[in-house]
Amino acid sequence: MVSVALERAAAPVTRGVVLKKRSVLPGFGLTLGFTLTYLSLIVLLPLGALAVKAAGLGGAGLWGAVTTPRVLAAFQVSFGLSLAAAAVNTVAGLLVAWVLVRYRFPGDRIVDALVDLPFALPTAVAGIALTALYAPNGWVGALLNDWLGLKVAFTPLGIGIALTFIGLPFVVRTVQPILQDLPPEEEEAAASLGASRGQSFARVVFPALLPALLTGFALAFARAVGEYGSVIFIAGNMPGLTEILPLLIVIKLEQYDVPGAAAVGVLMLVVSFALLLVLNLLQHWMRVRHAR
Repeated sequence: MVSVALERAAAPVTRGVVLKKRSVLPGFGLTLGFTLTYLSLIVLLPLGALAVKAAGLGGAGLWGAVTTPRVLAAFQVSFGLSLAAAAVNTVAGLLVAWVLVRYRFPGDRIVDALVDLPFALPTAVAGIALTALYAPNGWVGALLNDWLGLKVAFTPLGIGIALTFIGLPFVVRTVQPILQDLPPEEEEAAASLGASRGQSFARVVFPALLPALLTGFALAFARAVGEYGSVIFIAGNMPGLTEILPLLIVIKLEQYDVPGAAAVGVLMLVVSFALLLVLNLLQHWMRVRHAR
């Protein structure tokens, strides 16, 4: 009886008031409110204004604005070449990250720093440099034209090269830390069980890197779809052949066709969001499967 009385005396007197459980992270309500407000002002509000501006055309007008032959051709160029460039960067970025992590060679830190060059280089400067390099009278363009009869600048191939140039760092910097943290004991165990290096990579390393590869692919694709500065110089900007959607939006704005430009922007937004959503769901499925 005495112990029960002591416990009752030590317990806090609530008098009908339910004590609120404190969060482990202090300031959650304040930081969440700031985050939602910031995202609303910076992301959701401009996107909502874009959708409202495009909705002014009406359903038929919006459909007609995004299904013209010129818009569809630019859509094919932008999204098709962006997907192709992201796929190339996924393979090339994996190889570059593998070399930087697994090998030591003279100048490896310089190579590692050069990977970030597209981040710091203004896109217009990158476009001018690529055009001067791959033009028919450029250093590389002249050789390709004379030896292989291949024209790079002012063709879709030139656009693909520009998109590959600006998207490579996203894959390398996404895969590199995962590869650095990958424990070598798993590969050593696979080798001790008789697996070849190819089998060890396919069954041990690659599954661990696949979510990071998907993330790098998504980032490179998203960067390529909206690229403007490095493309307009090397593209040639021929309607129906080498015209990209961002350039078409600028052209419509210069012609004071603001609703038409908003309609093309909404098209890019919807398709990009759908593709990125599929990639994120696939990445989440891969992580859950690997965790099991």
